Amino acid sequence: MDAADAAGLAPAHDVPIAYLQRTREYYAALGYGEPYRWAHHAEVPFQPLAKPLARCRVAIVTTAAPYRPECGDQGPGAPYNAAAKFYSVYSGDSAGEPDLRISHVAIDRAHTTAADLGSYFPLAALRRCAAAGRVGALAARFHGLPTNRSHRVTIEVDCREVVARCKHDGVDAVVLVPNCPVCHQSVSLAARALEADGIATVVMGCARDIVENVGVPRLLFSDFPLGNAAGRPHDAPSQADTLELALRLLEAAPAPRTTVCSPLRWSTSADWKLDYCNVRRLSPDELQRRRAAFDAGKQQARQLRDQAMPGRPGADNGCG
Repeated sequence: MDAADAAGLAPAHDVPIAYLQRTREYYAALGYGEPYRWAHHAEVPFQPLAKPLARCRVAIVTTAAPYRPECGDQGPGAPYNAAAKFYSVYSGDSAGEPDLRISHVAIDRAHTTAADLGSYFPLAALRRCAAAGRVGALAARFHGLPTNRSHRVTIEVDCREVVARCKHDGVDAVVLVPNCPVCHQSVSLAARALEADGIATVVMGCARDIVENVGVPRLLFSDFPLGNAAGRPHDAPSQADTLELALRLLEAAPAPRTTVCSPLRWSTSADWKLDYCNVRRLSPDELQRRRAAFDAGKQQARQLRDQAMPGRPGADNGCG
């Protein structure tokens, strides 16, 4: 036992993953040139709740995709599936039982399987809150936000559409739940747009550095593998506690850029944090394989996007 263990200190790597740095080093190692420029803002809009949460209508914004059987494997443990992507904002019935999947984005596939919808889409937990009077009502619709690397298209097209749909539904507050690194950027931009239009928001995310780099009013950070922003899978108390923390943040945040860190842990070991996009753990052959797979997925996504949205400007969804 070393001195740190004897003193009861956590391992040096037991800190939030630096996704901005990890992904920058990862894509450089794959052989790509100019690093991706992540969205960053100095000023952050802030809309306090206009009335008590128990009287508010609350909506969910997700980056999960509706299941389409014709698009290949999208089930638990599925590899990255570009065919399952979507390219425009969609809405679903909050009173239904939506089948949403996250095979189309870069979740942490080494440490999670996306087997439990409740770990990335908190509709059931929010329904229980509405039934208990914790929130006034669940909005009639939830909304799906595309994962898009283009800041301009996200801001000028997708965020505007999300705002318009939420305003049409009379929404007072929105819970936004991302999955992959770029998902975290996309929902952060949407949160900013909603707040600027008078709707309070909270992001429930696992990539703290990306969300804070964009600049949002409220972030509930869960230090879990990507794909579990709504709580641990098959752990209803964890999911309920995670949503409750987000709702408290909606009520009590004193100013923009307020981050609350969930006390929940993924496991007793923090070693899972060493793996995601970590070039130090990948052989040259594995990097070459991943470059080929990324290029193929990107090309497929571009072709599908052009078929689905002909004439849509400048969008490059990549692999999330």
